[in-house]
Amino acid sequence: MTGEPRHVEPGTDVLIRKVDSHLATLRGGLHGPELELAERLARCLRELVVSTAQASAADRGQVRVAVHYFVLRRESRGRLLSMRSLAVAERVVAKVARQLGRVDLLTELHLESADLDDALTPGDALLR
Repeated sequence: MTGEPRHVEPGTDVLIRKVDSHLATLRGGLHGPELELAERLARCLRELVVSTAQASAADRGQVRVAVHYFVLRRESRGRLLSMRSLAVAERVVAKVARQLGRVDLLTELHLESADLDDALTPGDALLR
């Protein structure tokens, strides 16, 4: 089995581990469509992290914001956010994918470009 050695940027592994760890937590509490959405978000985020590893700092920053939005959003009582919040995370991830020219990921997210809220920036989404 021959394969190319993969050079991984320092922050890439950390972001992917955050996504995978959060997804493992969600698997314990979500079922059905909510879990499917979380799985799709995780796949898209992993792909964005890998595809921007050698990109500009601005592009990597957008992906980092999307990862943190998916991973760190919590309710005041420390429980995971509802399906509605995963849907908002989906819009944030889709917007970042579109801004980075990865419209192929919109199909994975089951969104079309028209479904995105152009007024919502990834940075603004973190403040909501």
